[in-house]
Amino acid sequence: MAQIAPVLRLSSISKSFGGNSVLSGLNLDVGDNEVLGILGPNGAGKSTLFNIVAGVLTATSGEIVYQGRDITRLPAWSRCRAGIARTYQIPKPFSHMSVFENVLVAGVHGAGLRVAEARTRADDVLQRTGLARLGRDLAGGLRLLDLKRLELARALACQPKLLLLDEIAGGLTEGECDILVDLILSIKAEGKTVIWVEHVMEALRRGCSRLAVIYGGAVLADGSPAQVLSRTDVKAIYLGESGKA
Repeated sequence: MAQIAPVLRLSSISKSFGGNSVLSGLNLDVGDNEVLGILGPNGAGKSTLFNIVAGVLTATSGEIVYQGRDITRLPAWSRCRAGIARTYQIPKPFSHMSVFENVLVAGVHGAGLRVAEARTRADDVLQRTGLARLGRDLAGGLRLLDLKRLELARALACQPKLLLLDEIAGGLTEGECDILVDLILSIKAEGKTVIWVEHVMEALRRGCSRLAVIYGGAVLADGSPAQVLSRTDVKAIYLGESGKA
């Protein structure tokens, strides 16, 4: 039986800033309809990897193949139109615009929808993420949980096949994390693929089918959450390092 090609294949991805090497020959496949958690110590290169997949940064070397297409040099907006959407660790809404307008803009410019289609999409997404009652509120006045929901809503308005979540559970209470994980699992159930960079371990345990640990600019461990988190080297490295990715 022929193997099914991954949704995303990262081959020998390297990234240097001047003389500082952040990623070095990283290889990673992401399968269809899985939730892959990415973890590692601060400074491991997680944020850099996300930015390379999203098209914010260009890899120094290596190849990115998405749904069988080489997108290594494709600009960020083209990747979004192709079905790759992301959230930001620090929410970045248009603060002077309403919640509904934020999601509408994502549908029009991110997914390329006509305004009428984007309005319908925005209504659906706001209902889905629990933000419908706040649609007319200014985004700049939202509390943290609702800002995180808005980040997710804007990404979903882009109609992604591959969703990139950047520490979306950070700063939330346990109960708020439970709400978020339930939402992510429901997104997976629709057939979407999720890559989730996170430090909230319990959220990853519950929400991910697979974990990959990045250390030294490459993948150190890859497997089920139970397999990865039980490794002695992962425990030592993850708990012992500090810095910024």
